[in-house]
This record gives sequence, C-alpha cells and structure tokens, in this order.
Amino acid sequence: MTEEKMTRDADKQKSEQLVHQLVQRINTHPGDAEAYYELATVLVDLNSYAQAEELLMKALGLFATQPAVVEKLRYGLGNVYYAAEDYSKAIQQFDQLGERWKGAGYLMMAQSYMANGDHKRALAFALTALTSQPNDEATLQVMAENLLALGNMDQAAEYYDRVLQLDAKNGRAHFDRGLVAMVLGQPYQDHFAQAKQLDPTYYEKGQQRLADIERFVQTQRGKTDDQQ
Repeated sequence: MTEEKMTRDADKQKSEQLVHQLVQRINTHPGDAEAYYELATVLVDLNSYAQAEELLMKALGLFATQPAVVEKLRYGLGNVYYAAEDYSKAIQQFDQLGERWKGAGYLMMAQSYMANGDHKRALAFALTALTSQPNDEATLQVMAENLLALGNMDQAAEYYDRVLQLDAKNGRAHFDRGLVAMVLGQPYQDHFAQAKQLDPTYYEKGQQRLADIERFVQTQRGKTDDQQ
C-alpha cells in the first residue's frame, strides 16, 4: 500500500466519522442550520453529491423563513453542483444570492463558466466579483487565467503579478506567469523553477501547454525574421 493511498484512506475514514458526528448533531438539534451546511461539505469531500444535494434541498425547506440561512445553504448547494460538474445548476444557485454572498457567488459563477470553456463570460463575472473583493487571491487568479485563455497576455501578466504579490508560493500562478512571460519575451525560467518546486503536479500537467507555447513563440519569431 502506497503512502498516498494510506493518506487517502485515513482522510476518508476521518470524513466518515465526521458524517456520523454531524448526523447525530442534526438529530439532537434539528434547528442547527450550520450542521446541515457542514454535513453537505463533508459529503462533497466524499463525492456523495446526490446525498449532499438532497440534504441541502431539505434544509432549504426547513429554514425557508430565515433569509440569511437560506443564502448560505443556497451557496452550499451551488458548490455541490459545481463539485459534481453540473455547472448550469451551479450558476442557477449562485445567481440567486443576495448582497452578503454576492462576491463569493460571482467568483463561483466565473469558475463555473470557465470550466465550461466560456472564458468571456467567466471574465465578466470575475471582474464583478473583484469589485467587492479587490484583493482576493482566488478572484485575481481566475481573472488572470481567463485573460490568459483569451490571449490577453499583458493584462494576464498584471493579474498574475498581483496574485504572486499576495502569495509568492503559489506554484500554479508561477507556472502560468512563466507561460505569459515566454509569449511576451520576458524572463520566464525562474517562474518555471518555482512552479516545479512548489506545485510539481501542476507543473507536470502543464508540459503540453508549455510545448504549445514554445512552438507558438518560435513560429512568431520565424515570421519576424522573414519580415526583416
């Protein structure tokens, strides 16, 4: 048995124990809305999406007269659908959120559209989320990733730099910033070195993208040389 599998098994066992505890808490205190939210979160961690959905739908009925509770439960339900990759349903939930959860909701909508490959709409929602949380690292990174996907390299560089100012150990951001730097003709090796050290899994997954960018840059250089 590998160390990774042992860790996964231990995490799963811990989550299952937590499910048991939270079910007992709900049975003892059926008016504890937070317990429903926490239980749904743990069920998502266990990939039990249908159970999490059923639980939160039930909770939405139970706490229908408490608007603040409904908001949080609806946000939780949107996260369930997002985790289950049912992005259209996730967007429906996030779109109904009020002012308190709007920033987080817009971010999740941006991520949902991004997962669907709709980068322009994702960018619009990320920009809206940014108005209420201008220094939120996750929102800035979603902005950067969608700008990169749309080929807006100068703006992508700006947002990746802001992400890295907030968290210099963000390996994913370092790798993507390296790709942007490569296209813009800026120094990039340090970003890739940092990415390889900080997030080796993302670094390895990104090798095909790196090869594509290298080919693109070489092609552009070839065109420039031909014009001279």
